[in-house]
Amino acid sequence: MDISPYLNFKGECAEAFQFYAETFGGQITFMQTHGDSPMKDSVPPDWQDKIMHATLKVGDKIVMGSDAPPERYTAPRGFFVSVALPSATDGERIFNALTEGGTVELPFQKTFWAAGFGMGSDRFGIPWMVNCES
Repeated sequence: MDISPYLNFKGECAEAFQFYAETFGGQITFMQTHGDSPMKDSVPPDWQDKIMHATLKVGDKIVMGSDAPPERYTAPRGFFVSVALPSATDGERIFNALTEGGTVELPFQKTFWAAGFGMGSDRFGIPWMVNCES
């Protein structure tokens, strides 16, 4: 069994996944717009370029996502996407990239359980926790 986060966006999935690929050093392995899908005739013209499904591979982990139609989109709440990194230096770099243009809930800092930990949301509204044990 594998459990992977599936992130919904309000129209900026392509931009977010490009940003995540750069930030995490991952690779987008699949990205399809509504207009490129067999369902293109059932999607309004202004949604033809929105993402129906995207997959990002980071190491051996997968993150998936799509653009949610306006009537179905709700802002994320009640969860964080957790990222564990091997060093506080890497953690701080990733945390700063993720929260640039977003919000910082808990600044990245040394804690009693980690060499570095921070919580915040990116500019797309996705909440992140970055943890570094050493």
